[in-house]
Amino acid sequence: MDGLPISEYALLSDCRSAALVSRDGSVDWLCFPRFDGPAVFCRLLDPAGGFFAIRPTGDCRASRRYVDQTMVLETTFTGASGTATLTDALAVGRNERGHDLGTRSPSMLLRRLTCTQGALEVEVSYAPRPEYGRIKPTLTPVPGGVAAHGGEHRLLLSASVGFDLDDTTATARIQLTAGQEAVFAVGHGQAAAQPRPAWTAAEIGARLDDTVEGWRSWSAIHQTYEGPWRELVHHSGRVLQALTFAPTGAIIAAPTTSLPEAVGGPRNWDYRYAWVRDSSLTMQALWVAACPDEATKFFAFLADAAAPQLERGVDLQIMFGVGGERDLTEQDLVHLAGWRDSRPVRVGNGAWDQRQLDVYGELLGAAHRLADHLDDLDTPTRRFLSAAADAAATRWQEKDHGVWEVRGEPRHFLYSKLMCWAALDHAIAMAPRLGAEDKVPRWANVRAQIRAAILDQGWSERAGAFTQAFGCDELDASSLMLAITGFLPGDDPRMRATIDATSQRLTDQRGLVYRYLTSDGLPGGEGTFLLCTFLLAAAQTLAGDIDAATLTFERAAAAMNDVGLLAEEVDSETGEMLGNFPQAFSHIGLVAAAYAIAEARQRDAARQA
Repeated sequence: MDGLPISEYALLSDCRSAALVSRDGSVDWLCFPRFDGPAVFCRLLDPAGGFFAIRPTGDCRASRRYVDQTMVLETTFTGASGTATLTDALAVGRNERGHDLGTRSPSMLLRRLTCTQGALEVEVSYAPRPEYGRIKPTLTPVPGGVAAHGGEHRLLLSASVGFDLDDTTATARIQLTAGQEAVFAVGHGQAAAQPRPAWTAAEIGARLDDTVEGWRSWSAIHQTYEGPWRELVHHSGRVLQALTFAPTGAIIAAPTTSLPEAVGGPRNWDYRYAWVRDSSLTMQALWVAACPDEATKFFAFLADAAAPQLERGVDLQIMFGVGGERDLTEQDLVHLAGWRDSRPVRVGNGAWDQRQLDVYGELLGAAHRLADHLDDLDTPTRRFLSAAADAAATRWQEKDHGVWEVRGEPRHFLYSKLMCWAALDHAIAMAPRLGAEDKVPRWANVRAQIRAAILDQGWSERAGAFTQAFGCDELDASSLMLAITGFLPGDDPRMRATIDATSQRLTDQRGLVYRYLTSDGLPGGEGTFLLCTFLLAAAQTLAGDIDAATLTFERAAAAMNDVGLLAEEVDSETGEMLGNFPQAFSHIGLVAAAYAIAEARQRDAARQA
């Protein structure tokens, strides 16, 4: 089976795990009990990978939306004889509201199909394939549903209809007329645990309604942004919350693995982990798109996971498992064909032990932005943040693998130097809060050294711009951060030149921005990078060109699918989404660019008044 376009999928989340549902009602990706757990359904990555499909037979038209202020999905099927609505969610804990959303989620997929007009015949197919399709479980009937046995975990399908079973697949055909409904729930548990009874239709319906109310309660107390593109910003905030592992506060980069950066190529990575960089930028985006009251938990998570490393003089690890795990050794799942034959399919991520010096800047930038929410920081967390600034001051002159995690030789990447500068700039501003006033003179001295080095070695006369690394002429979109961090004013002539060079020489025919166009130690190419396009919009705003920024923003936002989700990249030839999906980086960029444009418009309005 040729893989469906990535844009055909919508996200479900219980703030612990995630599922992807296709437009035609098939759950083709679901990991229990955590984001990084072995997939129960993974037809996304292989035709034999397992799925759970609910769809009217015959020709029909499908439209979909998220229930207002939630991550609960509604898909409406319209056929010649009738109409039905399929409501899908991952259940949050009973009566979980506001800040508690997802902390007690029961690992339960909920599905309700309601015939709203006429009559429809519906086909249901349930084919679980635990452990990334390695296991074809035995299915047996139980009162009220179907149990799946095989491997470490047990699955229980609760349903209001009966199924025909073979050894590994359950199917049903049902007739629904207006006002009738069928409900389903897939629950996960340990094989050694006491089997639990199937849920009744009333229980499933009640938990589905309760999950809607849980998400709405979170949105009601968190989302106050009222600037341009309000709905896009609020929705991106909910997507970022959906990528948060509520028990620890960890934030994943994306809920999928191995959706490729180029069809058929090897740039296929597992993004279901908590990058210090991505997570820190997510917290800054939530400062705009939501009320980040979960900030203390997030910084405590990082302090617990990483503080001993800094105390021993070891580099800050760039990513962790959602429970704080450190060893994310990469392995290939050779039995999976990959999305559109894009091999290898990987779990784990080999970049986990790379040196990436920029992480200190993003970490302290998030702490500075969220300082008003961090009055209750405990002593270990304050010590951790102070140690991160010390590490930036000590190591900024060293080579690393950079923000894009190149798998070639380490270099003196400009962005890494810039973020070491930013780390010290933020730490100096926060010194009283960190109890680190005695460190300010050293931090200020090193900050000045980094600034001089960037201005001297980061600019290329030949390129007419700031470039990817010291002493080179290649452009890199991360250089736009020189303005966004406040290192240089956006209207500085060198900054304007860099913005113009990016816009003219680092974009495709759609005006979307590539990260870079240089060799990075890997075969093949990649698509345009949506985060970088939003960075260009933010930089254009700071340069005073709000009209150009608005156009750039709208070009990037146009890459959304019909339910407002963004992948990592866009194929420059076909316009299709590429990369893991939905991608936190892309939604972070949308929020940051919208906020920058909103602030600029307010300043202009104030001047005119």
